[in-house]
Amino acid sequence: METIGYINTPYDEKFAVPRQPGLAPHAVSTIFFYPPYDDPLAFEGLEGFSHIHVIFLFDRIKKTEFSARVRPPRLGGNRRIGVFASRSPFRPSRIGLSVMKLEKIGKNSHGGVFLVVSGADLTNRTPIVDIKPYVPFVDAVPDAKGGFADQAPKLHEVCFSKKALDDLNDLNFGEIAAIKETLAQDPRPAYKNRGEDDKVYGFGMYRHEIRFKVSAGTILVESGERVTDL
Repeated sequence: METIGYINTPYDEKFAVPRQPGLAPHAVSTIFFYPPYDDPLAFEGLEGFSHIHVIFLFDRIKKTEFSARVRPPRLGGNRRIGVFASRSPFRPSRIGLSVMKLEKIGKNSHGGVFLVVSGADLTNRTPIVDIKPYVPFVDAVPDAKGGFADQAPKLHEVCFSKKALDDLNDLNFGEIAAIKETLAQDPRPAYKNRGEDDKVYGFGMYRHEIRFKVSAGTILVESGERVTDL
Protein backbone atom coordinates (compact mmCIF):
# COMPACT_ATOMS: atom_id res chain seq x y z
CA MET A 1 0.00 0.00 0.00
CA GLU A 2 1.29 3.45 -0.93
CA THR A 3 2.23 5.73 1.96
CA ILE A 4 2.37 9.49 1.52
CA GLY A 5 4.38 10.38 4.61
CA TYR A 6 4.71 9.83 8.33
CA ILE A 7 3.81 11.53 11.60
CA ASN A 8 6.17 12.64 14.35
CA THR A 9 4.45 12.32 17.73
CA PRO A 10 5.58 12.61 21.38
CA TYR A 11 5.05 8.87 21.92
CA ASP A 12 8.29 6.92 21.60
CA GLU A 13 6.64 3.51 22.14
CA LYS A 14 3.21 1.85 22.04
CA PHE A 15 2.74 1.82 25.81
CA ALA A 16 0.80 4.89 27.00
CA VAL A 17 -0.30 6.02 23.53
CA PRO A 18 -3.89 7.27 24.03
CA ARG A 19 -6.37 4.60 23.02
CA GLN A 20 -8.43 7.10 21.02
CA PRO A 21 -7.66 10.42 19.28
CA GLY A 22 -8.32 13.70 21.06
CA LEU A 23 -7.81 12.37 24.59
CA ALA A 24 -4.53 14.27 24.95
CA PRO A 25 -5.27 17.55 23.13
CA HIS A 26 -1.99 19.17 24.21
CA ALA A 27 0.01 16.44 22.44
CA VAL A 28 1.17 18.28 19.31
CA SER A 29 2.47 16.28 16.35
CA THR A 30 3.69 16.97 12.82
CA ILE A 31 2.78 15.13 9.62
CA PHE A 32 5.56 15.15 7.00
CA PHE A 33 4.89 14.23 3.37
CA TYR A 34 7.13 12.56 0.81
CA PRO A 35 7.54 14.26 -2.58
CA PRO A 36 5.45 14.70 -4.68
CA TYR A 37 2.72 14.53 -2.02
CA ASP A 38 4.08 17.64 -0.26
CA ASP A 39 3.10 19.82 -3.24
CA PRO A 40 1.30 22.95 -1.91
CA LEU A 41 -1.28 22.59 -4.68
CA ALA A 42 -2.46 19.34 -3.05
CA PHE A 43 -3.43 21.28 0.09
CA GLU A 44 -5.28 24.22 -1.44
CA GLY A 45 -8.48 24.82 0.54
CA LEU A 46 -7.46 22.74 3.56
CA GLU A 47 -6.94 25.93 5.59
CA GLY A 48 -10.72 26.26 5.81
CA PHE A 49 -11.06 23.12 7.94
CA SER A 50 -10.37 22.81 11.67
CA HIS A 51 -9.96 19.01 11.76
CA ILE A 52 -8.79 16.24 9.45
CA HIS A 53 -9.18 12.49 9.12
CA VAL A 54 -5.77 10.82 9.19
CA ILE A 55 -5.56 7.35 7.65
CA PHE A 56 -2.50 5.38 8.72
CA LEU A 57 -0.92 1.94 9.05
CA PHE A 58 -0.47 0.03 12.30
CA ASP A 59 3.10 -0.70 11.24
CA ARG A 60 4.21 -2.03 14.63
CA ILE A 61 1.58 -4.76 14.62
CA LYS A 62 2.93 -7.99 13.14
CA LYS A 63 0.87 -9.59 10.40
CA THR A 64 -0.70 -12.74 11.85
CA GLU A 65 -3.42 -15.20 10.98
CA PHE A 66 -6.86 -13.57 10.98
CA SER A 67 -8.67 -13.63 14.33
CA ALA A 68 -12.39 -12.87 14.23
CA ARG A 69 -12.54 -11.76 17.86
CA VAL A 70 -10.43 -9.39 19.96
CA ARG A 71 -10.31 -8.19 23.57
CA PRO A 72 -10.70 -4.38 23.70
CA PRO A 73 -9.06 -2.59 26.65
CA ARG A 74 -12.33 -0.72 27.19
CA LEU A 75 -13.92 -4.03 28.24
CA GLY A 76 -11.14 -4.83 30.69
CA GLY A 77 -9.09 -6.92 28.29
CA ASN A 78 -11.06 -10.05 29.19
CA ARG A 79 -14.28 -9.95 27.18
CA ARG A 80 -14.07 -10.83 23.48
CA ILE A 81 -16.03 -9.13 20.70
CA GLY A 82 -15.87 -9.15 16.91
CA VAL A 83 -12.86 -7.40 15.42
CA PHE A 84 -15.12 -5.32 13.16
CA ALA A 85 -17.04 -4.12 16.24
CA SER A 86 -13.81 -2.75 17.71
CA ARG A 87 -11.01 -0.30 17.00
CA SER A 88 -8.36 -2.88 17.76
CA PRO A 89 -5.09 -2.50 15.80
CA PHE A 90 -5.12 -6.26 15.17
CA ARG A 91 -7.00 -5.99 11.89
CA PRO A 92 -6.69 -7.79 8.54
CA SER A 93 -5.52 -4.65 6.72
CA ARG A 94 -3.77 -2.94 9.67
CA ILE A 95 -5.38 0.35 8.56
CA GLY A 96 -6.33 2.94 11.18
CA LEU A 97 -8.35 6.15 11.13
CA SER A 98 -8.09 9.09 13.55
CA VAL A 99 -9.60 12.57 13.67
CA MET A 100 -7.06 15.24 14.61
CA LYS A 101 -7.22 18.99 15.05
CA LEU A 102 -5.38 20.89 12.32
CA GLU A 103 -3.23 23.47 14.10
CA LYS A 104 -1.07 24.75 11.25
CA ILE A 105 -0.21 24.27 7.59
CA GLY A 106 3.50 24.96 7.17
CA LYS A 107 6.22 24.77 4.52
CA ASN A 108 9.76 23.44 4.83
CA SER A 109 12.88 25.03 3.35
CA HIS A 110 12.17 23.33 0.00
CA GLY A 111 8.60 24.60 -0.18
CA GLY A 112 7.04 21.27 0.75
CA VAL A 113 3.98 21.25 3.00
CA PHE A 114 3.81 19.78 6.50
CA LEU A 115 0.85 19.76 8.89
CA VAL A 116 0.90 20.44 12.62
CA VAL A 117 -1.90 18.57 14.38
CA SER A 118 -2.99 17.88 17.96
CA GLY A 119 -4.67 14.99 19.73
CA ALA A 120 -2.85 12.19 17.88
CA ASP A 121 -3.08 8.64 19.21
CA LEU A 122 -0.14 7.23 17.23
CA THR A 123 3.42 6.19 17.91
CA ASN A 124 6.25 8.28 16.53
CA ARG A 125 6.91 7.87 12.78
CA THR A 126 3.68 6.00 12.04
CA PRO A 127 3.23 5.77 8.22
CA ILE A 128 0.43 7.92 6.78
CA VAL A 129 -1.70 6.61 3.92
CA ASP A 130 -4.02 9.59 3.32
CA ILE A 131 -5.65 12.64 4.88
CA LYS A 132 -9.13 14.03 4.30
CA PRO A 133 -10.94 17.06 5.73
CA TYR A 134 -13.40 16.49 8.56
CA VAL A 135 -16.78 17.83 7.42
CA PRO A 136 -19.05 18.45 10.45
CA PHE A 137 -22.44 18.30 8.72
CA VAL A 138 -21.80 14.76 7.48
CA ASP A 139 -19.16 13.42 9.88
CA ALA A 140 -20.72 14.53 13.19
CA VAL A 141 -23.73 12.42 14.22
CA PRO A 142 -25.09 13.82 17.52
CA ASP A 143 -27.58 10.99 18.15
CA ALA A 144 -25.20 8.14 17.23
CA LYS A 145 -25.02 5.08 19.50
CA GLY A 146 -21.62 4.14 20.91
CA GLY A 147 -22.14 0.50 21.81
CA PHE A 148 -19.82 -0.64 24.61
CA ALA A 149 -17.93 2.70 24.38
CA ASP A 150 -20.93 4.98 24.78
CA GLN A 151 -19.33 7.07 27.55
CA ALA A 152 -15.95 8.78 27.83
CA PRO A 153 -13.45 6.91 30.03
CA LYS A 154 -12.99 7.94 33.64
CA LEU A 155 -10.05 10.27 34.21
CA HIS A 156 -7.58 9.90 37.06
CA GLU A 157 -5.91 12.61 39.08
CA VAL A 158 -2.23 12.97 38.18
CA CYS A 159 0.41 14.28 40.60
CA PHE A 160 4.13 14.90 40.03
CA SER A 161 6.82 14.36 42.64
CA LYS A 162 9.46 17.04 43.12
CA LYS A 163 12.02 14.79 41.41
CA ALA A 164 9.71 14.33 38.42
CA LEU A 165 9.20 18.08 38.07
CA ASP A 166 12.96 18.62 38.30
CA ASP A 167 13.55 15.92 35.67
CA LEU A 168 11.01 17.50 33.32
CA ASN A 169 12.03 21.13 33.78
CA ASP A 170 13.21 21.38 30.15
CA LEU A 171 9.65 20.78 28.88
CA ASN A 172 7.15 23.56 28.26
CA PHE A 173 3.65 23.91 29.72
CA GLY A 174 1.96 22.19 26.77
CA GLU A 175 4.29 19.20 26.92
CA ILE A 176 3.75 18.76 30.66
CA ALA A 177 -0.01 19.05 30.05
CA ALA A 178 0.20 16.36 27.35
CA ILE A 179 1.98 13.99 29.75
CA LYS A 180 -0.69 14.66 32.36
CA GLU A 181 -3.53 14.08 29.87
CA THR A 182 -1.91 10.85 28.73
CA LEU A 183 -1.53 9.53 32.27
CA ALA A 184 -5.05 10.59 33.27
CA GLN A 185 -6.34 7.81 30.98
CA ASP A 186 -4.48 5.21 33.11
CA PRO A 187 -2.30 3.59 30.43
CA ARG A 188 -1.71 0.41 32.41
CA PRO A 189 -2.74 -2.92 30.82
CA ALA A 190 -6.51 -3.37 30.90
CA TYR A 191 -6.31 -6.58 32.94
CA LYS A 192 -5.16 -4.49 35.89
CA ASN A 193 -8.83 -3.48 36.11
CA ARG A 194 -7.81 0.08 36.88
CA GLY A 195 -7.15 -0.94 40.47
CA GLU A 196 -4.24 -0.11 42.73
CA ASP A 197 -0.99 -2.07 42.46
CA ASP A 198 2.59 -1.75 43.65
CA LYS A 199 4.29 -1.91 40.27
CA VAL A 200 6.14 1.08 38.85
CA TYR A 201 5.42 1.56 35.13
CA GLY A 202 7.46 3.46 32.58
CA PHE A 203 7.16 4.78 29.05
CA GLY A 204 8.98 7.16 26.73
CA MET A 205 7.57 10.59 25.88
CA TYR A 206 9.38 13.75 24.76
CA ARG A 207 12.69 11.89 25.12
CA HIS A 208 12.04 11.32 28.82
CA GLU A 209 11.39 8.05 30.65
CA ILE A 210 8.18 8.72 32.58
CA ARG A 211 7.88 6.41 35.60
CA PHE A 212 4.64 6.26 37.59
CA LYS A 213 2.55 4.17 39.93
CA VAL A 214 -1.07 4.21 41.11
CA SER A 215 -1.97 4.80 44.74
CA ALA A 216 -5.45 5.41 46.16
CA GLY A 217 -6.79 6.08 42.67
CA THR A 218 -4.20 8.77 41.96
CA ILE A 219 -1.43 8.43 39.40
CA LEU A 220 1.88 9.58 40.88
CA VAL A 221 4.73 10.43 38.52
CA GLU A 222 7.87 9.47 40.43
CA SER A 223 10.49 10.50 37.88
CA GLY A 224 11.02 11.59 34.29
CA GLU A 225 14.71 11.28 33.52
CA ARG A 226 15.90 12.34 30.10
CA VAL A 227 17.13 9.54 27.85
CA THR A 228 18.94 9.43 24.52
CA ASP A 229 18.37 5.86 23.34
CA LEU A 230 14.58 5.79 22.77
